[in-house]
Amino acid sequence: MIVRQPEERFPTAPEGTFPAICVDEIDLGLVKNIFDPTKPDRHMVRLVWQIDEQMDDGKPYHVKQDYTASLHEKAKLRKDLEAWRGRIFTFDELAGFDLESVIDVPCLLSVVHRQGSKGGKFANVGAVMKLPKGMHAFVPRDYVRVKDRAAAPAAVPISQPRHTPPPPELESPAYEFQAGDEDIPF
Repeated sequence: MIVRQPEERFPTAPEGTFPAICVDEIDLGLVKNIFDPTKPDRHMVRLVWQIDEQMDDGKPYHVKQDYTASLHEKAKLRKDLEAWRGRIFTFDELAGFDLESVIDVPCLLSVVHRQGSKGGKFANVGAVMKLPKGMHAFVPRDYVRVKDRAAAPAAVPISQPRHTPPPPELESPAYEFQAGDEDIPF
C-alpha cells in the first residue's frame, strides 16, 4: 500500500493586497496554549474575511485570523482594529467593543503565505487597513455565518452504513449578504 500526504482540502488564498469584507466573527472560547501548556488558557476570537478574488470554481476566497480577545495596547486585535478604523480607540471605547460591529465592514487585507511545520502553505493576514476613499466595497457572497449554520448531524453509529447522507433539513441554505453604507460603523 502506498501512503501519501493528503492533498490540500481548501485552496490557499493568493498573496497580495485585496479589497475585502468581514463576513464572520467567531468566539472560540478558552483555548489552550499548544506551545506552552503551563500558560493559562486564552480567550480567542476568529475574524473571517472574503477577498475580492475568485478560486477556479468561481467562489470567493476566505481568509481567517485568530486573535486573543483583548484590547491591550500590545494585542494584535487592537492593532488591526485601529488600522482598519483609521483611528485609535478612545478611553471609553476600550471599556468594551462589540466585535459584531465589524461584520460587513470593508477593508484592504494584506495576505501573506507562511510555511507550516508539516510543509503546508497557509494564507495569513499580514495587515488590515481602512478602505481608501473612493474605493467601493464589493458585496460578499456564498457565505453563511458559523452561528447561522445548521447543526452538524450526530456521529454515525458503527452499526449504520457510513454513506448515509444527512437529512435535507440539515443542509445549509444559500445566503446572500447585503452591502452596508461606506461609512465604517465601528
